[in-house]
Amino acid sequence: MPADATVVDDILRELSLFARRVRALAHRLHPELSFVGYTLLAHVSATGGCLAGELASLYGLDKSTVSRQVGDLERRGLVVRETGPARLLRITPEGGAVLAAAAARQQQALRERVADWSEEDLATFARLLRRYNATFG
Repeated sequence: MPADATVVDDILRELSLFARRVRALAHRLHPELSFVGYTLLAHVSATGGCLAGELASLYGLDKSTVSRQVGDLERRGLVVRETGPARLLRITPEGGAVLAAAAARQQQALRERVADWSEEDLATFARLLRRYNATFG
């Protein structure tokens, strides 16, 4: 069912505001990591290892951006690139600790923002976000 233009405009405005706030919040989660760096580190951790090209494809980033960000994560000792033909990226114990600390701050910030939401509202919000994100493939 096509959405009304006003509703679409409202959604786009809210998504834009959300994206700006997430980027601003990223610096507070871990001052030494960029939003992109945090996102890539989280994905490497969640997958147990991946290729840099997969990160570029998944997040719609230019390979040079991913290369720069991965290089920064490597220099900081947060990820390592395995030797061999696959050259998989893997998170280091230091990277895991940085990610865990940032995730704890992120979860606390979200809990504070939605403290007065009902469990039903939270479940609906999560379901709709999953549904929206699934449209990206």
